Amino acid sequence: MEKQGVLNNNNIVGSPLVHKLTLGLVLFGFWMVLSGRTETKFIVYGIITAIVTVWLTYPLLLVPNKDGSKRYFVFGVSIPKFIMYFFWLMWQLVIANIDVLVATTAQELKIDPKVVRFYFKADNPMAAVVLANSITLTPGTVTINVTDDGLYEIHALTTGAAAGVLDGSMQKKVADLYGEKFNFAVAESEE
Repeated sequence: MEKQGVLNNNNIVGSPLVHKLTLGLVLFGFWMVLSGRTETKFIVYGIITAIVTVWLTYPLLLVPNKDGSKRYFVFGVSIPKFIMYFFWLMWQLVIANIDVLVATTAQELKIDPKVVRFYFKADNPMAAVVLANSITLTPGTVTINVTDDGLYEIHALTTGAAAGVLDGSMQKKVADLYGEKFNFAVAESEE
């Protein structure tokens, strides 16, 4: 894709200028952390490196929705919402760790593995990726498959893990994070 097409593309969700500035600031901050130097020469190198990197990589960081009518910036989330989601997810990891610990160290194993299914539809493909990865990151659950029509198949190690996946709270948080309409439904079990 040519650069001028990206600059004037009306199907990009959000402002390309804001996306580029945000990416540039993050890259420059990363440069400063890695270099650890504050001399003028290193600051100028960092600015130039960030500008060139943004110019080269911005088109690669635009992902289309399923029908190709819109393109989303990969990092196009609100920073405060992302921070809130991060801390909420960390708390869910603690709860899931405790659930798995209790299930596996009890006198009689309380493991009840099953595959649960639900539908979650989002226009932004990054919402689907973040949801699948958040589920897999949580102990006791693994995302097995995500279909094009939004069907998620999740392997849950315990009854608590299965209930946690099917309650819709993580799906709602991801939808809120990406500004998507909450579109969630539990699928019928095939057992």
